[in-house]
Amino acid sequence: MNSGDLPWGGRLAVSYAHDRQGKWRGWGKQVQDQVNAKYVQPLGDAVKSTTFLNLIDRREDDYGDVSLARLKAYGYKFDNIRDFAVAEQLATIVQNGGTPPAPFVSADDAIYQGGGVRRDLLAYEKLDYAIGPRLSGFTTGYIHLDKGIGTYASPYSATPAAFGGSPVSVSALRYAINRKGVISRLKFDTGDHKIEGGIWYERNAFDQGSYLYGLQKGVAPSEFQKFYTNPFKTNFYNEYVTNTVQLDISDTWQATSALRLNAGVKGVVSTNRAHSVVSTKPIDGSIQAKNWFLPTVGALYTLDENNEVFADYTRNMAAFVASTSSGPFSSSSQAGFDFIRSGLKPEMTNTFEGGYRFHDRDLQMSLTGYYVKFSNRLLASSISATLVGNQNVLQNVGSVSSRGVEAAANWKFAPGWSLYGSYAYNDATYDDDVQPLGGAVVATKGKQVVASPRNVGSAELNYDDGTVWGGVNAHYRSARYYSYLNDAKLPGAVNVNLSAGYRFSRMFDVQFNLVNVFDKKYIASTGTAGFVTSDPNGTYTTLQTAAPRQVFGTVRVHF
Repeated sequence: MNSGDLPWGGRLAVSYAHDRQGKWRGWGKQVQDQVNAKYVQPLGDAVKSTTFLNLIDRREDDYGDVSLARLKAYGYKFDNIRDFAVAEQLATIVQNGGTPPAPFVSADDAIYQGGGVRRDLLAYEKLDYAIGPRLSGFTTGYIHLDKGIGTYASPYSATPAAFGGSPVSVSALRYAINRKGVISRLKFDTGDHKIEGGIWYERNAFDQGSYLYGLQKGVAPSEFQKFYTNPFKTNFYNEYVTNTVQLDISDTWQATSALRLNAGVKGVVSTNRAHSVVSTKPIDGSIQAKNWFLPTVGALYTLDENNEVFADYTRNMAAFVASTSSGPFSSSSQAGFDFIRSGLKPEMTNTFEGGYRFHDRDLQMSLTGYYVKFSNRLLASSISATLVGNQNVLQNVGSVSSRGVEAAANWKFAPGWSLYGSYAYNDATYDDDVQPLGGAVVATKGKQVVASPRNVGSAELNYDDGTVWGGVNAHYRSARYYSYLNDAKLPGAVNVNLSAGYRFSRMFDVQFNLVNVFDKKYIASTGTAGFVTSDPNGTYTTLQTAAPRQVFGTVRVHF
């Protein structure tokens, strides 16, 4: 709902989304409710206020990660176990030994349920202001509150008798985010020069804890996805605070009628602090990522009204992650963290790009080439326990080089008809072998980067005469790997989709979509549980299969 202009000059927009859907494999549901509200109010001639609020409540039963071996053994629709009695039987076998019943190969190949609950609140207040005819800016203050829990029915830890006695328990990772920040920018327009600068500050307080909760023996949970209370075990509870400051300034210069140049620089300092409240191996301390010279330069040259060429360069830095699950604080001891803290470098990228664009009334084309050097790559690896008493440590393991080309074209070849095509070639390889501290060399040099296909292409044919519209599109992705040694390969795939619609009037229309027209079975996502050094037998569970053929119908009413 959009109010339009209210009598006092303000404008209000409110939206609500209510989503309920089942799963195409396994059992369970995914539920989400979302409310957005935005209010814009002029405050005189030079100032405008924008207030925004977003609320989301999401509960979802997840699709279980699969491996190539499990797909071969169970098929593409294998997922969680709906029968809680069977789940308890398998958990007993996991803990005590025994032969699982058919069709299970291993007793822990499937669990009863897994998923999570998440509640978010995002709000901001933005003031746009014109200080003079050439100077303008804005300041935004924001807050993001997030409360979440990720759960799975663990067959590895039985519930104590006092908490229900089931051989299955709920293993949960709980977290809370409290982010507050401010963004402020100024823009000065001199005609040929547009100078812009700004500052961003954020304080992010992040709490993370791992718990085990009890289930009643022989009683299937009436609601598995919820915020549990009264854990029978706390594995850890850690608190993290990240303070980030970023400054930037840039100039866009229209040097001639044909040549536009831009240059800028930003600086970032991000400090992470950790405090262990409950932990068998507590880690307390801080680490900082800092770089005050991250430049960007670019040029755009207009050859004529239809043709232009461009080039640019950008340097960037990634801050460290503050979490028990990843980043420097994932080291499993204070000694391990102290060992890496002084020498660890933040990841960096240097990106070079150049290309050509053509456009007229019926045809748009672009061709872009790029080179990206990704340095100081971070990877968690094992370390000898005799060195610092640590089994997992983060280290810099060299660089990655990516070079490629992207081409795209859109052609309106007849009234109402258009044809679009794109192709990208990406040669992304590791530049170095990995030498884990205290371990053997892993020969990754020259190997293709995990989850990165070399070839991606798409083609679309569309029609729209104002009343009837429709289209067909095909997407191609070549082979990719999920192991660093490239011995676990996922074949390429082509997916075809159809859509059609009819507008009865400006107020009413319907649309029909057919997804995965030929019902292809392929891997849609990889790395959902991380990547692995080697997996020649396809047993690592880090894949998600594509959904089968699906039909969607949409009815829209505008009033």
